Amino acid sequence: MAGDEQPDAAPFSSLLNLPLSSDLDRIGEQLHALARAQGSLQGLLQAVLGISSELELPAVLRRIVSTAMELVGARYGAMGVLDERGEELAEFIPLGLGTEELNALSGVELPRGRGLLGHLIHHPEPLRVSDISSHQESAGFPRGHPPMRRLLGVAISVRGQVYGNLYLTDRRDGAPFDEHDEGVIRALAGTAGVAIEHARLYQRVRASAETFQRLLLPKLLDLHPFRAATVYRPASEPDQLGGDWYDALLLPDGACVAVIGDVQGHDLRAAAAMSRTRSKLRALCLTLPASPGAVLSQLDTIMRTVGEELMTTACLARIEPAENAWRLRWSNAGHLPPLLLRPDGQARYLDAEPGVPLGVDPGVDRPEHVQALPWGATVLLYTDGLVERPSQSLDRGLDALARTVSEHAGESLDELCRAVVEAHAGEGLDDIALLALSTPAPTGYGQRD
Repeated sequence: MAGDEQPDAAPFSSLLNLPLSSDLDRIGEQLHALARAQGSLQGLLQAVLGISSELELPAVLRRIVSTAMELVGARYGAMGVLDERGEELAEFIPLGLGTEELNALSGVELPRGRGLLGHLIHHPEPLRVSDISSHQESAGFPRGHPPMRRLLGVAISVRGQVYGNLYLTDRRDGAPFDEHDEGVIRALAGTAGVAIEHARLYQRVRASAETFQRLLLPKLLDLHPFRAATVYRPASEPDQLGGDWYDALLLPDGACVAVIGDVQGHDLRAAAAMSRTRSKLRALCLTLPASPGAVLSQLDTIMRTVGEELMTTACLARIEPAENAWRLRWSNAGHLPPLLLRPDGQARYLDAEPGVPLGVDPGVDRPEHVQALPWGATVLLYTDGLVERPSQSLDRGLDALARTVSEHAGESLDELCRAVVEAHAGEGLDDIALLALSTPAPTGYGQRD
């Protein structure tokens, strides 16, 4: 139809000349940046939670490096910890290197803080380098070092002082580190400083708790002609200060008494009660007749009299001369049985009525047991931290302990005790005390070196 004219396309085509496409590009870029920022924030939140869950300082430092690598997609990462003067690196923790790369660097001294690493030490501002080799302060890489081109470095401060530097090299996508990467790692560095401070505080608290615990434990006196060895290992958590204790002393009649005990609880009250109980027991052993059962009964009465409320398990053993051999007399107050290691390497438990713990009923009879000992036999007393695990039965733990003792029967007492504790330390959920006491050979009794 003559009147049916097609609309003029010119007005619409003119819209194509508007900057719509560039606006859409900018909007797309902003959306991409927003999505990237949102992803980084989520990753940063997870990183904070992950790093904060660690308590051991070495684990915290490695977690910081691995997290930083994940957040910006870096191929390599490292943490450099400054020395006390803050002038060079005292520790360097690299991540991302493969087995072949590590082998190629075997024997190469770890970085001390020269070149670009030194620049970050003396100028602790964020540093982004697109080409490491062309930077004026680059000192190159040692022989065998994998090639690295791009660098992002950020200082980590703890309580206002630079603790070290976080180094990241080469994004996996090949792009240079950008302002967004720098912002994410700077935010991580702030969190890392807090986590490092917490880990250092944890170390100090644990060291103080361990020192306090060890001060309460006795240094064994000269027990000649008997041989003795001990190992004490505190729980890994500083607030799990334990009540494990041991003691041994030589009596005027030539016998040797040894005791192992465990006060209920894992706190300062338990540790203090342990110290008081040990002191009372030592005095009783030196003044009462030769009956371990009578000593424990008297100790139980004294504890009730002076108001000791914490229940305590203990095993008191007395090794005394017998005709052509030795005799072991012991009484058990709810504690684990002694373990006897014979000279031929066989280990077996001296199972007998365990009795009830101290602090339950002072009037109860304390059973006493007797076992002949050959020359050169070893009696091991230990606490439950050596054999009890949440994931296994007590019998299984006891069997494993006896096997380990037999396997190391030919070693010195010190080596034996260390090997046993190393093999059965578990996850450090409880403290461990171990005391080993050996009878002398016939030529050794009554003689002194």
